[in-house]
Amino acid sequence: MTSSDTPSVPRRLPSGVHEAVRPGCALLRLETTASREGVLDGAWWPRLRDIATELPALLGALVAHLGPVTRVGLDTAAWEGLPTRIVVDDHVVHVDSFPVGDDTVLITRGDRDIFSLLMVPPDAVPGAARAAMAQAVRADNFSQAEQILVDTGSGRRPSG
Repeated sequence: MTSSDTPSVPRRLPSGVHEAVRPGCALLRLETTASREGVLDGAWWPRLRDIATELPALLGALVAHLGPVTRVGLDTAAWEGLPTRIVVDDHVVHVDSFPVGDDTVLITRGDRDIFSLLMVPPDAVPGAARAAMAQAVRADNFSQAEQILVDTGSGRRPSG
């Protein structure tokens, strides 16, 4: 078999990636086979709760790995000014408002291929955010997004 016959291998995150994680980053563990395990497929740590600023960057990164994204599901209570659609690379992505909780983002590619991402709150402490994102992308993770945020201390901090 020649090198041109070798199937492409998915790119892996470089070692030390968790130290480089900062607000505005997404970590992805994308596996589209029927044997996909775990609850979450990745994690996203937006810088702000301004959807017009944050969502285009996330969707642009996802499109680079997944191809065209058709829908994104977000909790309307978690975002300011949630639009009904957004254009990414000249392709319309429909934005659905779901009561999924402000800790989860649902991404749909095609008709039925859905990816669930943990959403780390923008004001999370960096160490806790890194821990939450690392947990979310583990193939053996069976914790829900809300529980990961609680376990890592990445959830909302009490006001005051």
